[in-house]
Amino acid sequence: MKVLEFYGVKSEDSLLLTFDGASSSQAALERELEPFFQALEEYADGWMPDVVKGKRQRRYSRAAIWKSLEEKRDENSTSIGLYRTEWPALDMSLGLWLPPRSPQLRVFINVKPLPFFAEAEHCFKFEEMVRTWASCYPVSHAKAHSTDDTQFTDSPNFGRDDDTRRRDGFDKVYEVFWLNVFGPKLVETVGRERMLSTPAHRVEELPNGSILLVTWPTAADFASKEARLAQARAHAHLRPDLDFDTMLRTLHGRSAMLAPVEPRFHPDLAPLLSRVVDRAASHERQRRIAELNAWKPPEPEEWRPADSALSPDVEDLERALQQYSLYAEHLVALLHSEVPSVFEATPESLSDVDFYFWREEFPTSRPREAIDEHAVPAIGAYLGEVLVRNLGGRWIPRQRLDEAQVLVGSRVWFPFARARHSMQSRQALLDYSLTQLYRVAERCRG
Repeated sequence: MKVLEFYGVKSEDSLLLTFDGASSSQAALERELEPFFQALEEYADGWMPDVVKGKRQRRYSRAAIWKSLEEKRDENSTSIGLYRTEWPALDMSLGLWLPPRSPQLRVFINVKPLPFFAEAEHCFKFEEMVRTWASCYPVSHAKAHSTDDTQFTDSPNFGRDDDTRRRDGFDKVYEVFWLNVFGPKLVETVGRERMLSTPAHRVEELPNGSILLVTWPTAADFASKEARLAQARAHAHLRPDLDFDTMLRTLHGRSAMLAPVEPRFHPDLAPLLSRVVDRAASHERQRRIAELNAWKPPEPEEWRPADSALSPDVEDLERALQQYSLYAEHLVALLHSEVPSVFEATPESLSDVDFYFWREEFPTSRPREAIDEHAVPAIGAYLGEVLVRNLGGRWIPRQRLDEAQVLVGSRVWFPFARARHSMQSRQALLDYSLTQLYRVAERCRG
């Protein structure tokens, strides 16, 4: 059973539910959780977990759940994970605090992709599941919303320090999400009649005094103008001390930060930058695309006209060339498992190498002495070898590595100097990429 990888290389938006409910200290575990799993099985429309994980993975079944909870149990808690093997992907956890701690049930659900919840029927069944849980396991506050948009709210702190958040909890309406459950204490603080009269898609009083509030029929289009207007109206109604126009502007601003931006990267670096933005958190990706659209790498400075090239000053040219080849092989040995294309020594492999060093934050994650003494010679020699093999270049060896050149057409290039510049910082890996130097050398060859 191979569960879907939820947190892959390229993150994407999802529907996130956080739910902390009180549970009974008297009921047996199976009897206490019966309403929970009955609602999950009835309403998890299209995203039902099929794998349960305690100390090991099992196919989903009630027997597997009880076995997994039992094997993870310690003195006062137990927990399981629930996952899927087919899309949509699911990352779900159920945790239980047991006596002598105050009995509590903690649920975390993340379902992606978010567009799965563009269908009203999927959303309605999700609401019904949460309504059932909140009726059986009273909460002070529960929410379901876009994961990306939630990132902009500083939930659950909402601008408070951790100690204050732990002390006060959700003691006022800091934010209105797509789906909300407000516990009896907060309902009384706001005013039951006021909360029940909130302009929203769904407002329902639960048997234990909590109130379920859903702002809009579907979760996926939370960022639309209409959904944002509904969200602002509900929030302003529950918090008349806040300014409606300010709240609406803030919500539209968040929508703008998530709106798709078309990549228009520098053509020399488009393959590299595409992978860079894929590594950004999904809520930051569009801003990162816009930044890299506007960014232009500096023109390579590691060159001089061929007629002013430095003459060789080594005693044995062949030995120097063998040394450069050996340095380049060191890079292949270092990267071959992570960057298989490094064997090929092509322009595309340079982009793969650039991305690897950027992804690993190599200039700051490795000792500076090791970078200068080992990485820079290996990278510079590899870049030089790619120039030689693919552009018909010719090495002009020098005793000082930074002065070693590769003649291509009417210019000589300094690959070791380029490697040293690129290894100064993570940003320098983009400013002084191996890829760009190669592409400029390619254009200047004639």
